[in-house]
Amino acid sequence: MTQSIAVRMPRARSARAAAQRPRPAVSLSNRAFGAVGVPAASFGAAIAAWYTVNYLVLAPERRFLLPAPHRVLTQSLLDWSHLGPMLDALAVTARVTAVGFVIAVLFGLVVGILMNQATWIERAVYPYAVVLQVIPILAIVPLIGLWFGYGMVARTIVCVMIAAFPIITNTHFGMQSVDRGLHELFTLGCASKWQRLVKLELRAALPSILTGIRTAAGLVVVGAIIGDMFFAKRQPGIGTLLDIYRSRLQSEDLIAAILIASAFGIAVFSLFGVLSRALVGRWHASGSRS
Repeated sequence: MTQSIAVRMPRARSARAAAQRPRPAVSLSNRAFGAVGVPAASFGAAIAAWYTVNYLVLAPERRFLLPAPHRVLTQSLLDWSHLGPMLDALAVTARVTAVGFVIAVLFGLVVGILMNQATWIERAVYPYAVVLQVIPILAIVPLIGLWFGYGMVARTIVCVMIAAFPIITNTHFGMQSVDRGLHELFTLGCASKWQRLVKLELRAALPSILTGIRTAAGLVVVGAIIGDMFFAKRQPGIGTLLDIYRSRLQSEDLIAAILIASAFGIAVFSLFGVLSRALVGRWHASGSRS
């Protein structure tokens, strides 16, 4: 028995030493492959699948429904007479997205902070926040147009309705998750409610808040495009062109507009991923893994 214990002890010590030993750094080539090679391979596989569907799945008389990538590139993306209107429409959508996003962030932060201040506020407001999320936006968009017109205001409201919920819930969750011991420390220091809010709750909840803002950054683009589709009486957005191309069966332009809108959404989402890493990446795991 004593001998078996003596044998186990060195093994346990060696296991602990191996666990504490620093892991070898990932080589530069592996990092480059992970950052560039994997996305490039995925993109190539998607293009190959696209060509496969176009030439092997669709009948020749139906190939216009999904034109080959080179046709989209040459007849739409590289033709300024087609690309120019798309970029002009994207600029309109980008303005709506920016305004709607700023309002959604301010609205979501205020509501989330208020819900954290008192239980009765949370019980009174939270059900409406849930309704804001689950309500079928396509069903209420016509009512928004009747109430607020068919211009910038209506498009902005659609953006806020879609993007506000994740900011509200993540702000509230982050502030509710602050360590109780830190609250007691601030109580011992006779901190005011304002000091507790600014110096403790908001700082501790920052990773969660940034996660909600990053999620909303992707949703607000969807809201702007939906608003474009329904409110097209003034300046047409990219969503307006999507609806026009669909009705006219302009498949090359339709796919090109979808790609441009997707690239815009990815750019907005990635921008706030970079912002998250810049703000919390050094001291919180959510920033380093974004």
